[in-house]
Amino acid sequence: MFTLINLRKHGRTSISPRKRFRAISRRWQWYWMLIIGTCGGISGLSTVDVDRYFLPELPFALTNFFWFLMLPATMAAVWESVRHWGSWQERQMLDIPENRRALRDDDRRTKIELTIPLVFYFFFWMNFLLVIPRSWGSFEKQRDLNQSNLIAAPAATDIRFKLAAFLLFGGWLTTIYSLQHSIYHYISHEKGVRNRFIALIRNIPAKFVLTLFLSLVMIGYIAAISFYFPISPLNINAKLEFIYPLGWGPIALILLCYEIAGYMNLNEDRELLRQRRLHDLAADEEIGYTRKPRWWSRLHGDNKIASMQERITANVSEVGGGVPTTRELERGMKMEDIPSSSRDKRDTSHPIRIIEAPRTAVDITNSRHLAYEGRFRDNPTRHRDSEASSVTQVDSEQGASTISTFSISVPPQQIRSMLDV
Repeated sequence: MFTLINLRKHGRTSISPRKRFRAISRRWQWYWMLIIGTCGGISGLSTVDVDRYFLPELPFALTNFFWFLMLPATMAAVWESVRHWGSWQERQMLDIPENRRALRDDDRRTKIELTIPLVFYFFFWMNFLLVIPRSWGSFEKQRDLNQSNLIAAPAATDIRFKLAAFLLFGGWLTTIYSLQHSIYHYISHEKGVRNRFIALIRNIPAKFVLTLFLSLVMIGYIAAISFYFPISPLNINAKLEFIYPLGWGPIALILLCYEIAGYMNLNEDRELLRQRRLHDLAADEEIGYTRKPRWWSRLHGDNKIASMQERITANVSEVGGGVPTTRELERGMKMEDIPSSSRDKRDTSHPIRIIEAPRTAVDITNSRHLAYEGRFRDNPTRHRDSEASSVTQVDSEQGASTISTFSISVPPQQIRSMLDV
């Protein structure tokens, strides 16, 4: 449950992710911890049935199978936490514009960072292939002492378990090198082996000190049980004072350490936004600029954040559209008061146009009114013909000075009965 809470907390994104810094990078640690918790739960439930069975059978094999699955998964969780911590240091460094030129994408540092994960997961999968795919039924044959010494003990201390322990130690060394690489390139920049070692001890986070030490204890116990069968969990009569403190204890403490660190640390995107605000404040102080508070824009109309409808209305009123406002009417009155030589010439040269527009509108209104009344007369055809002739006569009197000619011709309507009326 705590792992899911931390996964939700640190897996959220508040900034659009760059190609190199995906959100999946910070989630892998918590994914591996979920796998560890699942395997541990199944192994613990199977342990209950081990005591219920009189002879070692399937529950004994299931308990050890899922316990051995937890070992490389725990080392992978430690590796992913260290690798992502280095990626987080690089992201913080690249977020400052002055440092972007110092970190190129085609240098030796980038090639090493692409190669290190391949090396670790080579050790991881080799350990998995050497331990997991095997006949686990041979460990059930411990019904007496002779059977245990002849079958179970040689199977638990074969060459595959020995190589798997050293491969897991190779993954631990790869994790240490990745941590030193990140500290050298993103924090200390020390030269020389001695100075780099001192910088590693000085700048390593506290959680990595604990988890790397606990994982080393876990690997040491794995190597020990591959040579000495009496303390191995594969032995049905093994001593519990070795199994739980050295086998289960480091794994549980590693999970607890990461859960506490995940609860205390902030989300990386929010932390990056906080650092950007601090960087902007420092840059403003250098140039002597005092940034106004947030309430400043709310009290000033020019800086007020308006809605889309308010913006459209403001744009329309600015260009003179929409319903005439008092400001627009005053502007029109002022423009009419200004004498213009071109406007006077145009008005004197064509005086008829000013008078013709009202006359045309009046003629159209009268013609429509007459056409409407003609429907209720006994002889509408003759009246409409006279209307058309009168309109044509008015148009002919206007002559060439008229802007547009209107002709109204309505088809005759014959009234057969009073129902048509």
